[in-house]
Amino acid sequence: MALSKNLDLVEISPNANPPVCRIMNFGKFRYEESRREKMARKHQVQVMLKEMKFHANVEDHDYCTKMQHIRAFLEKGNRVKISLLFRGRENEHRELGYNLFTRLIKDCADIGAPESGPRLFGHNLIMLMHPQHIAKAGGAPSAQAKPPAPASQPASAAGTTP
Repeated sequence: MALSKNLDLVEISPNANPPVCRIMNFGKFRYEESRREKMARKHQVQVMLKEMKFHANVEDHDYCTKMQHIRAFLEKGNRVKISLLFRGRENEHRELGYNLFTRLIKDCADIGAPESGPRLFGHNLIMLMHPQHIAKAGGAPSAQAKPPAPASQPASAAGTTP
């Protein structure tokens, strides 16, 4: 029958009793299957790993700028690797790095969460953050939260204007 219709006889289930076969155009079947796989890959969401580097003595403006970049990466659904390199005497004050990471976790808590706490590898302090999926009734994320204002200046420096 398959030869008379110029089609192929394809064995579907060889272990069944009797074996199950189907008359079909096997070339067309393989082409359509490859198109389905290509479309599935096209619509697949790929999560990228972005990295942001800090130093222990980062100023408030640089911190806010880098934090906004991290928030943008998390909003796009990317994971973020945050690393902090201790140089020279900064190794004596590693608590500054841990305090910076704690501050970063609090500032990005509404949009991301750490996969694990900060870990020390040699002179590097490393932490991975992943995006939190916000489940709202409408499905849309809430309005952009503004980053926190930089820390206020010490009282001695604030009142010294001539």
